[in-house]
Amino acid sequence: MTSGNGTGPGGDGTPAAGPYSGGDGSGTDGDPGGSAAPAPKKPRSFWKELPILVVIALVLALLIKTFLVQAFSIPSDSMQNTLQQGDRVLVDKLTPWFGSKPERGEVVVFHDPDDWLAGEPTAQPNAIQTFLSWIGLMPSAEERDLIKRVIGVGGDTVSCKGSGPLMVNGHALNEPYVYPGNTPCSVDDQGGQFTVHVPKGYIWVMGDHRQNSRDSRYNQSDKHHGMVPVKDVVGRAIVKAWPINRWGTLPIPDTFDQSGINTQSSAAASLTVAPQGAAVAAVLPVAVWRRRRGDRIERKFDKRVAAGKR
Repeated sequence: MTSGNGTGPGGDGTPAAGPYSGGDGSGTDGDPGGSAAPAPKKPRSFWKELPILVVIALVLALLIKTFLVQAFSIPSDSMQNTLQQGDRVLVDKLTPWFGSKPERGEVVVFHDPDDWLAGEPTAQPNAIQTFLSWIGLMPSAEERDLIKRVIGVGGDTVSCKGSGPLMVNGHALNEPYVYPGNTPCSVDDQGGQFTVHVPKGYIWVMGDHRQNSRDSRYNQSDKHHGMVPVKDVVGRAIVKAWPINRWGTLPIPDTFDQSGINTQSSAAASLTVAPQGAAVAAVLPVAVWRRRRGDRIERKFDKRVAAGKR
């Protein structure tokens, strides 16, 4: 009786060649001893794999925080009622990597451009909070960041007269997001009345709680004249993530889509289209002339061929 690998002893005590043995009675590996297949490796225990899983999770969390999404905590009431103090928001950090610029109406997080937070208390997180914020699992408590709404972008003219409405490029904004009881513009001499022209590479920002927000209006004496450099923008706040009962997205209000507000962009677009139209107008007669000339040559050739046949 042969063994399972075809190399057991035959009836006369000599090795019998099985269907998978070599001609000399050896096993499939040429092993004259006919050893059995190696036993499968014993899987690692959960406790041995746990450190590896933790490291992978931490690396992924750090990558997500650095390049994709980061959580931020709202420290003040300057964005009420859109955002309440203590809310947690998720900020999109990915699109700026692809050249996306802040747009009017977006709620953005940005680094303090020129000591806007002077005099504000700084949080003192413990070691665990510092570590969790470093990998993005908790909002950062040490970074000097602010959150406001973009009102004007490079090339815009933004103005406030009296109590409002707020004007962008000569168009009045209907602002349902402004805190109830507030007027769109503040009637004071500290910055509530203004007309500014936003330079390229900057944005003009304001809080939704107009009478409780130290924003671009009240920092016009700094080195950027109240503007925020686009390079200091961390990203756009896209979701209110916490508390759960306040979960929701942060869309761009319709007032920023009104016709005519993008006057400068429209002018630039017309300048872009105009040369293309001129090029078409110049090329079309040439193309028609070449087509007609080709038809005449083809007719002459046909006549010569027909004459030769006759």
